[in-house]
Amino acid sequence: MKIAIAGAGICGLSSAILLARAGHKVELFDQFDAPAPVGSGLMLQSTGLAVLAALGLKDAAVARSARIDRLFGKTVPSGRTVLDVRFKALRDSLCAYGIQRSALFDLLYAEANQSGVQFTGNTEIRAADRASGGFETEAGQRLGRFDLLVDALGANSPLSSDPRTELPFGALWATVEWPQSGPFLMDALEQRYRAARQMTGMMPSGSPRAGAPQTATYFWSIEGAGYEAWKAGGMDAWRAEAEALWPETAPVVESLGEGDLTFARYRHRTLASPVDGKLVHIGDSWHATSPQLGQGANTALLDAYALAKAIDSHGNDLGKALKHFTKMRAMHVRLYQTMSWLFTPVYQSRGGLLPALRDWIAAPLTRVPPAPTLLAGMVSGAFGRPLKRLGLN
Repeated sequence: MKIAIAGAGICGLSSAILLARAGHKVELFDQFDAPAPVGSGLMLQSTGLAVLAALGLKDAAVARSARIDRLFGKTVPSGRTVLDVRFKALRDSLCAYGIQRSALFDLLYAEANQSGVQFTGNTEIRAADRASGGFETEAGQRLGRFDLLVDALGANSPLSSDPRTELPFGALWATVEWPQSGPFLMDALEQRYRAARQMTGMMPSGSPRAGAPQTATYFWSIEGAGYEAWKAGGMDAWRAEAEALWPETAPVVESLGEGDLTFARYRHRTLASPVDGKLVHIGDSWHATSPQLGQGANTALLDAYALAKAIDSHGNDLGKALKHFTKMRAMHVRLYQTMSWLFTPVYQSRGGLLPALRDWIAAPLTRVPPAPTLLAGMVSGAFGRPLKRLGLN
């Protein structure tokens, strides 16, 4: 088939590789002259790693990553542990890997070029003709007729008419060198909270390339409506606030300028169906949410694999293929969208009741079996058995 993909992020690239390898003619459109990564570090779970293994890129990705065995967080000022998720509670060998988005992008982009994917840059897709199979650019140019259109433009995709709920909180993100003298856990995504209105964290993120220093991803939770006020308040005021929440991050915070921090606003949206005629939405274009459970890149990789598998199973019967794709992924998507919607206010909100319940009731209960196993299963992305549905290990 002749397939057009809009968006050269992790989701678009992985989908393009798999479809091109299967013999389809794939053209990938991106708004930049040359595709480039957007965003900071992310966690690769066992689900995403299974897809990378199918792509032949798992070992290379792990080599650029940092192993993460637990998610750990304390509340301030009590110092009470309110988050302690250990992957080994589910299986001894289970872990996640922190990786810079740029490192994963580089691996996928190189593989896409080797797989024969045709890239067309400087093309901002704004509309799609679901019947004839054509994209339309911001400038009004119509782009060919394709057998299948794939929307991998992310949470802000203009190809979706469904409403997107903008969540109250987002985060400031930065990539820093791993602080060798700091007290941070080298095998954990570590966080500090003040109720649910303030959150900061450090995640080991590996090395973007051979010989480069080890990195960390630093993040600071912030209300979207307060971003302009944050900029107006100046860096000194923010540094004092950040260091008060987690004093040990002072060397990291002091090294950051305003230009080092990228603001990300989160949105929640789950389309009733990812399929609309010859157009299929994958990744955040189908199911966008906050990153509290760290599933974004992993579910995108699962979507890409499922789409290629469904098309391979049904040949040129596009209707059956897209129906099969939806069936393979819908339950897992709905499950994690629901859990994310429920958990996000517990860690990012202005309310006082939910964080109080988290600290004094939920936190102690999470250490009582079978809670540790259930938490590890939830964070690893294993609920709903998504790999079994796709025939992956």
